[in-house]
Amino acid sequence: MKAAALVLIVASAVTFTLFARSGDKPNPSTRTPVLVELFTSEGCSDCPPADTFLQKLDQQPVPAKEIIVLSEHVDYWNHDGWADPYSSRALTERQDEYGQHFHLASVYTPQMVVDGSTQFVGNNVKEAEKALTTPTSSLLAPVQIGAVSLEGNTVRAHIDVGALPDHSKKSDIIFVVALNHAESQVASGENAGRHLVHVAVVRRLEKVGTIDSKAPFSRDVSLKLEKLADKSDLRVIAFVQEPGPGRVLGAAIQRLGE
Repeated sequence: MKAAALVLIVASAVTFTLFARSGDKPNPSTRTPVLVELFTSEGCSDCPPADTFLQKLDQQPVPAKEIIVLSEHVDYWNHDGWADPYSSRALTERQDEYGQHFHLASVYTPQMVVDGSTQFVGNNVKEAEKALTTPTSSLLAPVQIGAVSLEGNTVRAHIDVGALPDHSKKSDIIFVVALNHAESQVASGENAGRHLVHVAVVRRLEKVGTIDSKAPFSRDVSLKLEKLADKSDLRVIAFVQEPGPGRVLGAAIQRLGE
């Protein structure tokens, strides 16, 4: 059974202690990419604080890390009075796979997953700080995105990934198209009357290939959106993930408007 999280920590009232300690920010090229996925729903009353927290993470509060966020709206709240316009059955299935991977009795919202390696309640700032400030080893699979374009409602890009180290698991290459910004005035359900704001809202998330230790990956990829979108409101993300879904080995982001 899917459920709302029972723990509620209001993200807007809490900040990373690291914020106060950080000095000069390192060059973006030296930061380690970290993929942060938030499973959320406009039909869940516990989710808005997590949505707000994800916006804060998108502002890059941890100097040593490039935080690449994804807002993944599930559809199992849609029967409770409000159909989330950004929800997707495919994203619900992705969360179900994580539930099996983490041996959860049930998936829930809001749920945050960091680098496919750890999960916790999506508005638990202390757990997020722990996950995002823990030292990490060098990336196993550096990812580069280039030649990004929007043609009609089709997003195109070129993805390069270096070959994995010997004895690494064959891993999936995932390509994502997301909205930089989205809003809703919720008319019914648990969030009735609330104006909700989201960042990095996933519109398509697809496996576009695999990679192993034998050869690098270099390929043109494309994803078609259901609706036309403004180029300035889109970002693309590519990441390498062990099957499961499991550990994320590398990630990159590119905004179309840049």
